[in-house]
Amino acid sequence: MSATYLRQATNRDLPEIRKIITDAKAFLKKQGIDQWQDGYPTDEDLETDVKFGITYVLIIDGKIAATAALHQGLDVSYLQIHDGEWLNGVHGRYTAIHRIAMSSDFRGQHLSEKMITGLITISSVLGYKDVRIDTHPDNKGMQHVITTNGFTKRGTIYMEEKDHEASPRYAYQLIIE
Repeated sequence: MSATYLRQATNRDLPEIRKIITDAKAFLKKQGIDQWQDGYPTDEDLETDVKFGITYVLIIDGKIAATAALHQGLDVSYLQIHDGEWLNGVHGRYTAIHRIAMSSDFRGQHLSEKMITGLITISSVLGYKDVRIDTHPDNKGMQHVITTNGFTKRGTIYMEEKDHEASPRYAYQLIIE
């Protein structure tokens, strides 16, 4: 039996987190999904997330299987939503799951659910009742993971990208008790 849990990432985890993100970028590219193909997230983004204590890693048998950032508070990308609305409005108090990625060593084992469930639990422990997440319109796999974890599509947001036109992302929300 293996131990499976989430914990906050440390600087020591950064090499493995970078590898997971790099592999995820290649995986998206192989599927023809134009997400994370312009350099984002950068090493600096990942380092900043760890520095501010918002990166979490899923541990399976002592190995990092997945990573994600759990942003707390207002997310500027979520201030404008199109073709829908947030249940608590744009200024609601929420966490936002970003930069979620599974290690290629663990892909296909349905562990994304454990990662998301853990992040929802952490959100609750931190006192949040509203959890939000977004993904690229072509990322059908992540859309499936999101909706099977209880999130409801709320509309479309646009991510500002360096030197590129803002790109659409489907936005989802989960209200917990």
